[in-house]
Amino acid sequence: MTSRSSKATARTSSEARAVARTQTLIKGTNGIGTVRKTTLPGGLRIVTETLPSVRSATFGIWAHVGSRDETPSLNGATHYLEHLLFKGTGRRSALDISAALDAVGGEMNAFTAKEYTCYYARVLDTDLPLAIDVVCDMLTGSLILEEDVNVERGAILEEIAMTEDDPGDCVHDLFAHTMFGDNALGRPVLGTVDTVNALTADRIRRFYRKHYDPTHLVVACAGNIDHNKVVRQVRAAFEKAGALGNPEALPIAPRDGSRRLRTAGKVELLGRKTEQAHVVLGMPGLARTDDRRWAMGVLNTALGGGMSSRLFQEVREKRGLAYSVYSYTSGFADCGLFGVYGGCRPSQVHDVLRICRDELDHVAAEGLSDDEIGRAIGQLQGSTVLGLEDTGALMNRIGKSELCWGEQMSVDDMLARIAAVTPDEVRSVARDVLGQRPSLSVIGPLKDKQAARLHDAVA
Repeated sequence: MTSRSSKATARTSSEARAVARTQTLIKGTNGIGTVRKTTLPGGLRIVTETLPSVRSATFGIWAHVGSRDETPSLNGATHYLEHLLFKGTGRRSALDISAALDAVGGEMNAFTAKEYTCYYARVLDTDLPLAIDVVCDMLTGSLILEEDVNVERGAILEEIAMTEDDPGDCVHDLFAHTMFGDNALGRPVLGTVDTVNALTADRIRRFYRKHYDPTHLVVACAGNIDHNKVVRQVRAAFEKAGALGNPEALPIAPRDGSRRLRTAGKVELLGRKTEQAHVVLGMPGLARTDDRRWAMGVLNTALGGGMSSRLFQEVREKRGLAYSVYSYTSGFADCGLFGVYGGCRPSQVHDVLRICRDELDHVAAEGLSDDEIGRAIGQLQGSTVLGLEDTGALMNRIGKSELCWGEQMSVDDMLARIAAVTPDEVRSVARDVLGQRPSLSVIGPLKDKQAARLHDAVA
């Protein structure tokens, strides 16, 4: 039996946990760039960055759910749900939602990735309360009616068809499948025609209830805003919907996994009657939490991140074999990818692949020059700052940082971390990543003899 004093202590402890907690994560100069975070009872996190010098604000809600959280039969459900949250709530029709933002010249959209989903609106600072109310209403009060599911199914099938008509886009989905196989990270975010056709309103509603709990959500807002006002408005919107949840609930932690991607020498060819062959040659990369990611960013920039990069110079400038050639990295919670993309005439695909493979092997063995590394560091620093010149980019940065890392880093700290990358660190990560045997994905009209030679690129 619990004593009266024990009950009182437990009640006091519960009440203490139910108090909203506010922290200043980054202290800006004269309030500019200050990042603050409040965690509400129920686990909802609200992160803001204040920029008094602008006249706009971007408000977003990030959900800790992406396509990697889907079973095979639910493939495409996260993206399907993203569409459906715009179709109406108990308070607003689909037209009401879009008209509210159009009437003030605002922008509203959403995107789904493999590990998260984001809904956002960008408005004048004076219209921020409207944006907060509309987006919160969408996230907490979606009806997901069967007729809306059936109507939106057609739009999503058209989106899938549109993606398949763009082989330069589709080849990256193929590369994910080549590297991950038939598991959640290897399946397309949009789903397939078969899985989308099989999804029902009831299954999507269950998915919605499971993954849109306040503990799974992060609210992010950046611009000419007041943190305390944003917190009050968000809290009022969630309370109105009865969506604050259990007062003692804690926020879900950033993803943590132990996936180790080991794949080498795989080749996948998707035959299409296209004018170009689209190729991605790549290998396992780094998880987004890997301390070497800064050196990897410098390496990626020097290899294929700009017009002075090795791949651009060797493939396009010196030989004119491709119009578009670049490298990229994708980091997930427990693994990552590094890839080199090129689009070229089918008759030149083997030349492009040979040059790309030679460059990867050379950099793995010999590293980059100090000049290349210095130029890449400067390019990466500049692009980092220029990429944060609007409130939408700032909202993305703080929202994703909270959801994926559970911490914030100031722009100055980011620039300092990039500047601190040493040539030895870049050469080390080049050996570790580029020294692996690559795999290859190709979309294009390759003939049998050409297709048979693709394995030479990964031998």
